[in-house]
Amino acid sequence: MSDAWWWTYLVIIIAGWLATDLWRWLGVIVGNRLDDDSEALQWVRAVATALVMAVTSKLVFFPTGTLAESPLWLRLAALGIGFLVFLLTGQRVIVCVGVSIALLIAGLMVL
Repeated sequence: MSDAWWWTYLVIIIAGWLATDLWRWLGVIVGNRLDDDSEALQWVRAVATALVMAVTSKLVFFPTGTLAESPLWLRLAALGIGFLVFLLTGQRVIVCVGVSIALLIAGLMVL
């Protein structure tokens, strides 16, 4: 084995950092110039929300792995109750996700 085994990992880390961090900084620079109520920012928010909902729908209706072992009614119940908690707690996403995951785990343990 070569003494420079770490070189490959260093290249991967730097390339990964450049590929993602560059766009983050450009986003910060461009984002500071956007008005919070601009049409461009509203479009970005709508697209981001649609992507999150698409992934959520895929997880609920076409699950893989351990989630696929849970019945549809349990996934729908966890989703609905999680959303209700989201609305009741002032739209706190972390609480919504935590409640939904806890319900799924509890439901799978009971079943």
